[in-house]
Amino acid sequence: MSALRSRVEQLLSLADVRLDGDRPWDLHVEDERFHARVLSQGSLGLGESYMDGWWRVPSLDGMLYRMLTADLDQKVRGIGLAVDALRARLTNLQSRRRSFQVGERHYDLGNDLYRAMLGKRLVYSCAYWRDRDGQLLDHLDDAQEAKLDLVCRKLGLQPGMKVLDIGCGWGEALKFAAERYGIRGVGVTVSREQAAYARELCKGLPIEIRLQDYRALGTEGSGERFDRSFSLGMFEHVGVKNYRTYFEVAQRCLVDDGLFLLHTIGTNRSVRHTDPWIGKYIFPNSMLPSAAQIAQASEGLFVLEDWHNFGADYDRTLQAWRANVERAWPQLDARYDERFRRMWRFYLSASMATFRSRHSQLWQLVLSPKGVPGGYVAPR
Repeated sequence: MSALRSRVEQLLSLADVRLDGDRPWDLHVEDERFHARVLSQGSLGLGESYMDGWWRVPSLDGMLYRMLTADLDQKVRGIGLAVDALRARLTNLQSRRRSFQVGERHYDLGNDLYRAMLGKRLVYSCAYWRDRDGQLLDHLDDAQEAKLDLVCRKLGLQPGMKVLDIGCGWGEALKFAAERYGIRGVGVTVSREQAAYARELCKGLPIEIRLQDYRALGTEGSGERFDRSFSLGMFEHVGVKNYRTYFEVAQRCLVDDGLFLLHTIGTNRSVRHTDPWIGKYIFPNSMLPSAAQIAQASEGLFVLEDWHNFGADYDRTLQAWRANVERAWPQLDARYDERFRRMWRFYLSASMATFRSRHSQLWQLVLSPKGVPGGYVAPR
């Protein structure tokens, strides 16, 4: 046995993972170069070697969950993490000039892929697996509808209200709010594919979709203000250097007695950059906020009315997405080749593991500019 293999075996044993074992979460090596690659490159080497077919495992999310629970991501970090940390400190990775990169590289991959994965509605954020009575739901489509309804109820939407969606995706949330609650709305996105789809989806409704960076909202003395606003799964692309600007934009676009709902993935520790593999292959220039970073950036701009964590629901959401896309691969375009499929499988499975291990959270915050008179009562 080589020294490198022995070292990998020793590390994996801390997570109760065996090399070439017979349990669903045991890792089977197909190329002996795997050992050197993962020891030198950490998570980047682990993900890339999986994409290249250098190893396999029956339960990918099960293995990654055990590795995260044992903090192996901290024990084998790789040189790439140090380089990314330095870049994040020296550069604004989420500047206006860079802001459209994530749209081009991730959200513009193809609406066919997202239609296959996301279900009835193209809602690319955590579902809420409970109905109004608190009963557990069984199906993704019902859980996504419950999430959209929860957002509307938390904001107290009423007919005629003007509503802003910061990072509107394919327009599903605004469409839902317009049809169910009678609002009129504006949505902004940095994805051309999303904008085109959302305009078609919302045709005939009092909704405007803009291909626009969020920082352009309410500028040049436009005085454009909204009764309510929300942002579902977009804050992960803002970056710590822009958090204060983001909340300043949200505040200036809101009337004094308005409400703003922020729906975001969060992390337990303050960081300034994302995982190297995620940054290279999935979400360029992204990072997850901590509670401390959100509180500091919004301080003095908003009153925090409610902070709701339902991160465990994201594991179940991701499982549903993975099941959908695995069924759909044979019918999807050939450009989603085997390496892409392995990349996508690793992305979804790693995401499941981060929520299952409680390394990542899903937060919904409700904020008000002046404080709700008499207090805010949060629906669930």
